[in-house]
Amino acid sequence: MAEWHRVAATDDVGEDDGKQIIIEGHPIGLYKVGGEFFAVDDICTHAFAIISEGYLEEHSIECPLHQGCFDIRTGKALNAPVTVDLKSYPVKVEGDAVLIEFESPAKPDA
Repeated sequence: MAEWHRVAATDDVGEDDGKQIIIEGHPIGLYKVGGEFFAVDDICTHAFAIISEGYLEEHSIECPLHQGCFDIRTGKALNAPVTVDLKSYPVKVEGDAVLIEFESPAKPDA
């Protein structure tokens, strides 16, 4: 079941910037562009790299390892060498709190 998780205060992420947050051991990149917040998986789908450490321009984040770009609004892979999209997550702001909707992976029955 998906649940909303408070992950940051609105002031924790600068405009046109991103940061890594962890929900239940899962790394997610949180970005703020044009006053809006966006969240996508924070590990590149091409090779292990932390996406939030890349270069952000408008709604495109560039992987710091091989320069493949993703759209932070949708997670869509934009150019080679990345071909697999990142998972994106719903984000909402309540007061000064930023929340991400995250569904815990299913646990096998005991």
